Amino acid sequence: MEHNICELSTKSKDRIYIFTSEILTIFNLTLIIFGLMKSGKLAVAATVGLYITAGYWFTSSTSFTNHAVAIARVFTELFAGINYLNTPYYIIAELIGMIIAISVVKKLFSNK
Repeated sequence: MEHNICELSTKSKDRIYIFTSEILTIFNLTLIIFGLMKSGKLAVAATVGLYITAGYWFTSSTSFTNHAVAIARVFTELFAGINYLNTPYYIIAELIGMIIAISVVKKLFSNK
C-alpha cells in the first residue's frame, strides 16, 4: 500500500476507553519519572522508553502522552494515526492526567 508523505488521518478514535487510557498513561508516566528521579538519568531514560513502547502496543490509545505527538499523528494514515477532530480530546485527556498526577506526586514525594 502506498502512502503520501503528508496525509490527514481518517482513523476515528473517539471512544471513552481511549480517552481514559490516555489519562492513565500520562498519569503513570509522570509517576514513573518522579519515582525514579533519585535513581539517575539513565534509569529514568530507560524506563520512560520502555513505558512508551509498551504503551504504544498495549493501550487502546497507542499512548500519545505528548501534545506534539498527538498533533503529528493527524498527518499519518498508519495504525497510530488519529482524525484531526479527535485530537483536542487527546490533549484534554493528557492535561487531566497531568493535573491528577501532579497532585498525587506532591503528596507522595513531598519532603515533609
